[in-house]
Order: sequence, then structure tokens, then C-alpha cells
Amino acid sequence: MLRNGAAQVFRQLVRHQSTDTSLILERSINRVQLLGRVGQDPVMRQVEGRNPVTIFSMATNEMWRSGDVETSPAGDVSQKTTWHRVSIFKPGLRDVAYQYVKKGSRVLVEGKLDYGEYVDKNNVRRQATTIIHVFLFYFKDRLKLVTICLVLVSFHLSFFSPS
Repeated sequence: MLRNGAAQVFRQLVRHQSTDTSLILERSINRVQLLGRVGQDPVMRQVEGRNPVTIFSMATNEMWRSGDVETSPAGDVSQKTTWHRVSIFKPGLRDVAYQYVKKGSRVLVEGKLDYGEYVDKNNVRRQATTIIHVFLFYFKDRLKLVTICLVLVSFHLSFFSPS
């Protein structure tokens, strides 16, 4: 019984056959989690004819010891910082993030990667990689966690239930 139930869930995750056509739609996952610090105060932008969006940059750090750890346990510590662009489109959430998230805030962001293009003010076409926000946790006063927004249950369940 358990084996049949697990197999049924697995089949739903792997592919979904449309009842209207003979198309087989395969499921996929586009998800990223980042824990780091905000690099600039959020800005709210609006393009004519579109809803506003709150945007901020975020830094994540990777640290490692260089050299032979056995001969020099205190070894030199190297660090690499990677910058990310986070966009929040949901109306209530973008306003709360704009109001409370500040430069230097420690945040945990979960979202999806989006690769797009835009034209800058000099009319040059540029490529941009953005994390489209799904949920955000804002850490304040050391380990006290203040939830800015709730996890969208339907988003997480969409991976496990048929469309």
C-alpha cells in the first residue's frame, strides 16, 4: 500500500498528463535560498503600465582557510562576496520590505531565479539575473526572528499536488 502511494506521488511530481490534450507536462523546480546582508536600502520602482516592485541588493559570503591546515591551523582566511539582486512584486509584501529592510539587515530570502534583459538609461541592452522573492525572513536583535511575510503554503504544496 505504501509503495503504491509513494509511486503515485512520484508520478505526479515527475509528469502530469493534461486531460484536455495528450500533452505530457514535466514538473521542474526553480528555487534558491540566500542568507546574507542587505547591501543597500530597498528602492521601489514602477514602470509605466506595471505594478511597482521593491528591489534591493544582497551579499552572501563564502569563507575558507588557505594553505595547509595541518601545518598552520590558524592559516589565512580567504573570503569571497557574491552580490544578488532581489525583487519583490507582491503588493503587501513589497511595502513591508520597503519599510523595514535596511542596509546591513540580515535576511533569509527564498525565491526563484529569473534571467532577463533591460535597457539602461544610455539605451544599452543589459542582462540581469534576479531572485524573484517568494518569502523573506528578517533577523533583528541578534537571534530574534521577525517574520515579514508568511510562507505561501500553496507555493510549497504545488510541488506535491497535481495541477
